[in-house]
Amino acid sequence: MRNVTIWSEEFGAETDTPILLIMGSMSQGILWPDEFVGRLAAGGRRVIRYDHRDTGRSGTVDFATDPYTWDDIKNDVYRVLAAHGLDSAHLVGHSAGGLLSQLIAVEAPERVRSLTVIASSPLGRGEGQVLLRALTGQPQPQGSLPEPEQEFVEFLRALMAAPPARDRPALIDSMIAEQRVLHGTGLPFDEDAARRLQERVYSRARDLSAASHHRLAAGAGPDFEPVDALHRVKAPTLVIEGSHEPVKPGHGALIAEQIPGARLMTVAGMGHTLPLETHQELADAILTHTAE
Repeated sequence: MRNVTIWSEEFGAETDTPILLIMGSMSQGILWPDEFVGRLAAGGRRVIRYDHRDTGRSGTVDFATDPYTWDDIKNDVYRVLAAHGLDSAHLVGHSAGGLLSQLIAVEAPERVRSLTVIASSPLGRGEGQVLLRALTGQPQPQGSLPEPEQEFVEFLRALMAAPPARDRPALIDSMIAEQRVLHGTGLPFDEDAARRLQERVYSRARDLSAASHHRLAAGAGPDFEPVDALHRVKAPTLVIEGSHEPVKPGHGALIAEQIPGARLMTVAGMGHTLPLETHQELADAILTHTAE
């Protein structure tokens, strides 16, 4: 496995308290909305966001000849910190980015000033297997994580069965449809804003299809997540979940239960995305949590 080039950018003064934003699987860093990032920077934070390998402007690979695992994706976080001259930062992770953040807080506590986990699942609980069983109609063993909402499961089934999009407009429409389902039902869905975002995602990707390598990476390293490790997290932890989370409903509470001293925050109306209506509440909570 070779290292690939990772694109990143930062906002705010170099002397400000650093926050590293880690987005979820197959997602570009710009899914951390500009307006939300701006609120953090205006609050006196040096904010860094980046594109995972095989997304956006970061490097892409031929997975067949140069495979990697999620452990490699996790190690890219350390590379981003080093590239910005940081030994540590406040980590804010969304979805699978929250999983990466949890793992780093376990294995390298000295690198994590605080931990904020948004719309994520507890480390080591096999969320991917729960989703796979839901998609294939298999029963969940006792003690499994809560399943995704049925609307999300049905959308994924239909997406996997559908032929590939023929052209850019069709692909953009599919991306908007996915964003609509992830958005949930608690807040109005702004289709115009979603189209602007997905057009931007499409335009800045070196190879949009390369993001699917993240799924292959999960299969290449199925034992990526340590089990029963969250009690080892030392960083002050804030766990955030939307009241209308369609993908990982109730998972936030389980994270907060396992991390000593963690605080759970529920955002009314929020699903699995970061819509405009939530930016002030989220930014205020993170600014308070990261105040040093």
